[in-house]
Amino acid sequence: MAAHVTPPTSAAEPADFHSADATDHILQEITAVGQRLEAMDLQISDLSVASTSIWADLARFEVTTKVTDLEDRSRRDNVRFLGIREHKEGSDVKAFLKNFLPELTGIDFSTPLEFQRAHRIGPLYQAISGRSRPIIPCFLCHEQAHQVISAARSQGPYSLEGHEIRVAADFSRVRNEKRKAFLALRPQLRQLDTKFGLFEPSRM
Repeated sequence: MAAHVTPPTSAAEPADFHSADATDHILQEITAVGQRLEAMDLQISDLSVASTSIWADLARFEVTTKVTDLEDRSRRDNVRFLGIREHKEGSDVKAFLKNFLPELTGIDFSTPLEFQRAHRIGPLYQAISGRSRPIIPCFLCHEQAHQVISAARSQGPYSLEGHEIRVAADFSRVRNEKRKAFLALRPQLRQLDTKFGLFEPSRM
């Protein structure tokens, strides 16, 4: 009877299997780490682009704010008169305003009215269509400009030859847009007897 002989098992085989598994696991980990690093690089790149855009927007905002502030300062002595019939002023707007403003506002100016310039603004077709263009004088004396605006606020719209005459400060386009944003709130605040105003950065 032939004897059954079991071939000897090599002790190195299990170790080789474990070594291969460990190598595969390490390679998988390295691959995963590489993928995470690539994802982080993309995120960093996106953040860098976003940061650059934010700084550019901030720089533009600061420039716009400074330009708007300078423009408003340059207009602080200007006053807008709306509703004055076209050609009512004749050929000399300054002379017209010197006679017209004391009568319109009732102000007894302590010194004669003087203007650096005074003219109508707006396209000519506006006048042809029957809509009078605003007259904007630039007062040489800021106190006189302030007096006219304050009187208009307290007295309400004026009337001349059946036309309503409105008086307003002259602001930049940016500031006017901010002021318009609060128009809907003003009646409510008046009903509540609440004092309000527009202060930079334009909060009421």
